[in-house]
Amino acid sequence: MDLHDPPADTTPMTNTASPAPPFGRALCAMITPFTEAGALDLDGAQRLAERLVSRGCDGLVLSGTTGESPTTSDAEKAALVRAVREAVGDRASVVTGVGTSDTRHTIELTLQAEQAGADGALVVTPYYSRPPQDAVEAHFREVADASGLPLMLYDIPGRTGTRIEPETMIRLAEHPRVVAVKDCSYDFLGTQKVLSRTDLAYYAGCDEHNLALYAVGAAGCVSTVANVIPRHIRAVLDDFDAGDTARAARRQLRAVPLIESMMSAGLPGTVTAKALLAALDLPSGPVRPPLRPAGREATDGLLAAYRELATYEERTADERHLSA
Repeated sequence: MDLHDPPADTTPMTNTASPAPPFGRALCAMITPFTEAGALDLDGAQRLAERLVSRGCDGLVLSGTTGESPTTSDAEKAALVRAVREAVGDRASVVTGVGTSDTRHTIELTLQAEQAGADGALVVTPYYSRPPQDAVEAHFREVADASGLPLMLYDIPGRTGTRIEPETMIRLAEHPRVVAVKDCSYDFLGTQKVLSRTDLAYYAGCDEHNLALYAVGAAGCVSTVANVIPRHIRAVLDDFDAGDTARAARRQLRAVPLIESMMSAGLPGTVTAKALLAALDLPSGPVRPPLRPAGREATDGLLAAYRELATYEERTADERHLSA
């Protein structure tokens, strides 16, 4: 079962309020498919990447939170980049997670990503050790200096325990290879402060913020929910760019039940995305421990929210056809 939008227009979008997006606009935080035995499923990753790009994603973010980066090896991360790059070619950007709590290891992963063919590196704030802001800034500068890859900083203090404070972000924006931010800060004022004072390309990292952040000049989104509804996520941005902000808002709000069931119902987005993809017979596989799979009741709820959105899209597609 798939949402029946017409094929996505993959020409560049034109939100003139934002700087030119370095990695595209509609990015998917892609899950990492595994075999039933728990091994990396590169064939499944290629099939999923191809599906996402053909349905409107102009960028893929690998080995992030949704991609189970804490439980994949360095070699698996590199193999995933190579496989996805082979599958999508130059039709979409490929950004890969390299962040760890160790600056030296993060630099090693960044160099590995560059060699594997990534277009950019997603670098999360060092976690657990909770470094002060001067150390956070130094960490990102060392990583940015180490390779030729542009960086997307990943600000997600709810997981790392440390914020990239707005003033730190503003200073880091002066580095030529610090070009983007995946924003999971839940600080809308702080984000607007950085947007008003830098050319950083901000990407909403929380699906409920996709349209709101885009409306104040963000470059786009890095969406977990796009694993299952890539066309819908892309269409919200397209509608806004076309000047139909009311329709963009309707699309965003129609997705809220699915966003809530995937991202705010007590299970990690990795778990819910994989459960829903598996139910739709798409590449997914199990999650790696310590994560555990969604139960039957949770999966049924996800399917219900997905089907409700699919019904809405079918109905609106028919209405557009009749009025054409």
